[in-house]
Amino acid sequence: MHHLLVIVINVALSLFGVGFVIWGSYRILRRNPDPGQLLVKWAFTVLLVLFCFWLAIMLGPVGPFVIVVMAVILSIMWTPHIAETLLSPLTSLWDGGKEAPDKKPYYSIALARRKMGKPLEAVVVVREQLAKFPNDLEGVLLLAAIQAEDLADLPGATITLNKFCASPNVPSRQVESSLRQLADWHLKIGADVESARAALQQLVDRYPGSEISLRAEQRLAHLGETAKILMDQHDRQPIALPEGVQNIGLLDSTEFLRPKEIEPGKLAAAYLQQLAAHPHDAEVREKLASIYAKDFKRLDLATMELEQLIAEPRYKPKQVINWLNLLASWQIELGADVATVTATLGRIVDLYPDSAAAEVAQRRLEHVKGELARQKNTPNKKLGVYEQNIGLKKNRSLRDEL
Repeated sequence: MHHLLVIVINVALSLFGVGFVIWGSYRILRRNPDPGQLLVKWAFTVLLVLFCFWLAIMLGPVGPFVIVVMAVILSIMWTPHIAETLLSPLTSLWDGGKEAPDKKPYYSIALARRKMGKPLEAVVVVREQLAKFPNDLEGVLLLAAIQAEDLADLPGATITLNKFCASPNVPSRQVESSLRQLADWHLKIGADVESARAALQQLVDRYPGSEISLRAEQRLAHLGETAKILMDQHDRQPIALPEGVQNIGLLDSTEFLRPKEIEPGKLAAAYLQQLAAHPHDAEVREKLASIYAKDFKRLDLATMELEQLIAEPRYKPKQVINWLNLLASWQIELGADVATVTATLGRIVDLYPDSAAAEVAQRRLEHVKGELARQKNTPNKKLGVYEQNIGLKKNRSLRDEL
């Protein structure tokens, strides 16, 4: 039994030694810049060992000296490789090792050609890099930018970006960046509102119910305003200025010179029409809620508009927290009870319990009664004489649809 155990241990140690030699040889071969030369060394080592052992057997007593000579020769041959393999984990901390860097595209030559006013040469260089890295966003955007901005080839840029976005392996963030950039070029270079709208609509159709589609819808809601500004820049018309008031310093009053503010009712009507066309326009909905609260003193209508924003899950927590705080402030200003204000601020704590906003809301909850008391002691400003429900009567059907 003891003899069998010794045999098993010897076999195990032999296998371990062979395995270690194979592993070390593989690492040396993999890290060597010239594997062919290393294979020649291995072949020479095997032949040398066999020859020396044969010669040692043939020479008898002189055999150990032959083995020593063989060991010296082999140490000279293999010591650099063995030392490099054993010390490479330590030396790699300083020299970075011999691992090849990750392959990535380089566009410095293309950028230089572009700055030198050679866009066609820049396109050639970019295409060479994209042939190796076809899904590289930086290269695709650079190629499209050269086409659109330097070569005045907006259709070519559109084809480049649409082809890139059609690939199923492209991340959604890169698709969004590409199509938003394409929309910008359609507006700034081509003054083509419909093409810009089509580019943004692709995001809405491709990612329905996502934050990407929400951002695209927000942009679509104000596309007309952006287009008007850009069109005015392309076609500047002289502005006729009215003659100024003579002897303004001698007038008893200059109140008539102040620009007239748009009546809140008309603003509310315009905002309702905008929301009927673009229900996800958060900016306009918040403005409408502000008019309801500050001008009409209608907390119920203001609450309805803000609740629609708060209930949308695609908005960021920062926006939701801002709307809840805004709603709580309006509730205090318009005389809501303590329970209502407390419930509103408590929603911040419940929704985002570990956030800084929750701590602020918790501190504000401790002073709700004081805020309400101060508000009651503050004299209310007298409202204007305009019709309180203007914009609500004429557009009630629009508001009910939202």
